[in-house]
Amino acid sequence: MEAKKRIAALIKRAMHQAFPDAQDLPDAAQIAGLMEIPPDPTMGDYAFPCFRLAKPLRKAPPIIAQELCAAIDEPRTAQAQVAGGYLNFRLNRENFARQTLEAITPRYGASEEGAGKTICLDYSSINIAKRFHIGHLSTTMIGHSLKRIYDFLGYRTVGINHLGDWGTQFGKMICAYRRWGSREEVEQGGVDAMTALYVRFHQEAEKDPALEDEGRAWFKKIEEGDEEALAIFNWFKEVTLQDARRVYAKLGVEFDAYQGESFYNDKMDRVIRELREKHLLVESEGAQVVDLSEENMPPCLILKRDGATLYATRDLAAALYRKDTYHFHKCLYVVAYQQDLHFRQWFKVLEKMGYPWAKDLVHVAFGMVSYEGQSLSTRKGRMIYLDELLDRAVEKALAIIEEKSPNLEDKQRVAQQVGIGAVVYATLSNNRIKDIDFWWDRALNFDGETGPYVQYAHARCCSLLRRAAEAGGNAALISVGWDPGLFSLNRAYAQSVLPDGADYTFWGRGVSQGHSDAARRVPGVLDARQYTVPVESAVEAVRRGETPALNTRQKHTRLCYVVAEPGADKARIEREIKEMPKYYAEYDTTVVFITAEEMARDHSGLPHGGFVIRSGRTGAQRENGHVIEYSLNLGSNPEFTGSVLVAYARAAYRLAKSGAAGAHTVLDVAPALLSPKSGEELRRELL
Repeated sequence: MEAKKRIAALIKRAMHQAFPDAQDLPDAAQIAGLMEIPPDPTMGDYAFPCFRLAKPLRKAPPIIAQELCAAIDEPRTAQAQVAGGYLNFRLNRENFARQTLEAITPRYGASEEGAGKTICLDYSSINIAKRFHIGHLSTTMIGHSLKRIYDFLGYRTVGINHLGDWGTQFGKMICAYRRWGSREEVEQGGVDAMTALYVRFHQEAEKDPALEDEGRAWFKKIEEGDEEALAIFNWFKEVTLQDARRVYAKLGVEFDAYQGESFYNDKMDRVIRELREKHLLVESEGAQVVDLSEENMPPCLILKRDGATLYATRDLAAALYRKDTYHFHKCLYVVAYQQDLHFRQWFKVLEKMGYPWAKDLVHVAFGMVSYEGQSLSTRKGRMIYLDELLDRAVEKALAIIEEKSPNLEDKQRVAQQVGIGAVVYATLSNNRIKDIDFWWDRALNFDGETGPYVQYAHARCCSLLRRAAEAGGNAALISVGWDPGLFSLNRAYAQSVLPDGADYTFWGRGVSQGHSDAARRVPGVLDARQYTVPVESAVEAVRRGETPALNTRQKHTRLCYVVAEPGADKARIEREIKEMPKYYAEYDTTVVFITAEEMARDHSGLPHGGFVIRSGRTGAQRENGHVIEYSLNLGSNPEFTGSVLVAYARAAYRLAKSGAAGAHTVLDVAPALLSPKSGEELRRELL
């Protein structure tokens, strides 16, 4: 389409040049609409029929074609040729390809359609005290994929893991733990130990039904805030999340919030009160429901006879909280299709409550997962755990590599990529709403539409591109900059010298453009500038040779200067910035409101910097402590980065002159290649 527009513009210019006094000539859009594709490719790529111009120009079409052709001199775009009453065009394919490639960036296909809009995604939703099993694979990968897509389209996304951390089952877990378990057993066995206790509870309950009452009693204690019950319950959550995060890391999945059912305990009174005030709650057999008979649906149960809340109550509270907190454009729920009625019910309840944004809630349904023809059941102890599935996939992939490519470098890493990639692909390549039956021979098959075959095809394409670069004698450098370039290089030096040690990276004090842009997207903000500031106590501890385990909040703070619109709610702006997932929520953030004049005067520059520190030990008994530090203090980031690029451009030129070809990183470049001085000069001056 772009090529067609360019040729139409050429024809339009030629018309004005060849026929300056003519009237009633078509414009560029009309010309594009008249253009045809020749039936024979040898005739060119596009053809313009000159018959449309015969009447206003009072000339024969072949003559018009000849005069237009004489006025066109644009070999960089296309070659023009007369064919009777047609003007044929053959694209300059080399130039067109170059222009196309120049337009393609690493974010090819990205857009800003989501600028200023937030998408909340509720997915994965693992259960506390239960292992991450294959049944959670679909919701996890579909949700993660949707999140990445919306990120790519410019939306602010919030990934929420709505933990299953409420219900009678947790009372049963505590009952089982106090009867047959121990802290040592759970700490050593983790979620496996808790699952075994849960299975045993149901086995024993079949023989002694009184255990069900005991389990319910313990859950009531959780509801009432009993100290012992809550301590055990929260400990179960901690152990479960530790296990889950390990699995998520293998899949490359992260969440912005872990807000489970229990999070909304103190937020359900609002829902119940509002439903009563709006006369939507009615009694049904002692329970409180919202009547949905007019919508041809069963009633939506809000409160049980004993006053206990249900899933719908919590989902309503969660939706209200998310709207108030994130001001979402849409909120997606990636949940199996068996819950379709549940979502339709409480979506309708929210609509009846008078919230027009109920239409922005979307249930993304998917099919169930079975394993080689068997359904899964935690209660019956028949479950395929996801970390074991992934480990087995890696083992099987490694076995295939050993058989087919025994000399392959870094076989373990490749097996990780192929094995885990096969599992993910097997999940996402199926029809979303159909049930999936996972079979090993299908997932790891190298024939047909499988993950390994896609990865193989990608590897072959990369190989062809690499060979083309090598054949052309081209050398390229990637990942060049002060970070990751210079910082990566110095990490490599320090790790090489001190293999027994730990790395620390601190940023700033400096401006972060991405975080500044995120703050500017908050409604009511005219301008914003964010500084990343290292926590001095953490830096000093590392410099002393200590190896502390530092989380995000302990390493950096964020300082955000904001110019607000006149009359804007500054308290709301400050709250939205501080609670913004991925950007500010994980840090201690200070928001300072200033005038536009102060912003222009004091914060117009782009300073940045940072330092990488490696703390390590040497000696037979690790008795000697050492610290290696590399730091940058940049007065202006863009100009410094430009200087780095110049140095590495020099290195790329020298690599090409030496006969090297293909893509390289900064880690592949010898220091002498960067310097404007010769090797002889460097050796004389520096060695």
